[in-house]
Amino acid sequence: MKLICVGRNYAAHIEELSNEVPKDPVIFLKPDTSILLKKQPFFIPDFSDNVHYEVEVLVKINRIGKYIDEKFAHKYYHELGLGIDFTARDLQSDLKSKGLPWEKAKAFDGSAVVGDWINKSEFTNVNDLEFSLEKNGNVVQQSTTALMLWKIDALIAYISKFFTLKIGDIIFTGTPSGVGKVVENDQLVGRIQNKEMFSITVK
Repeated sequence: MKLICVGRNYAAHIEELSNEVPKDPVIFLKPDTSILLKKQPFFIPDFSDNVHYEVEVLVKINRIGKYIDEKFAHKYYHELGLGIDFTARDLQSDLKSKGLPWEKAKAFDGSAVVGDWINKSEFTNVNDLEFSLEKNGNVVQQSTTALMLWKIDALIAYISKFFTLKIGDIIFTGTPSGVGKVVENDQLVGRIQNKEMFSITVK
């Protein structure tokens, strides 16, 4: 099982980090060891002083696929979820400035929150899902999948050109604007369409 993450998929987030709009989706991977265990707090790693939350809609792959046509991509997932891609922003900035890969900043142990799953049949349109992240009771990120530069089916088709998708693989579809730093004792709650998908404490 692998976690396939998409960067720079919301224009406002690209702007807030002063990045360039990519011609194609930006893809990186996290190992399964990056998944934060259920009901466990997130511990800020000692190698970073600036860890950011990034809330993202998740897609769970349910069949094996390679070179998937976008018009058939909807057949490769039944469930959607919500999670966090924790990012050591200071480390990432340093690595980017040197032209080095981001894995140390993005794929460390516990950096991926995977919340509950909902069957996509419960949604009228997966391309217009409202989702949000609250920090200590205040909404810090709020958006809709309608604002994705590349929608879910397009991402599945694109990713499958490079990686065989296998049952249980999870796609992190990108974060909207509003990312920010976490500190000890922060409480983070993620919601899709007002349904709570996860709640974690920062230590």
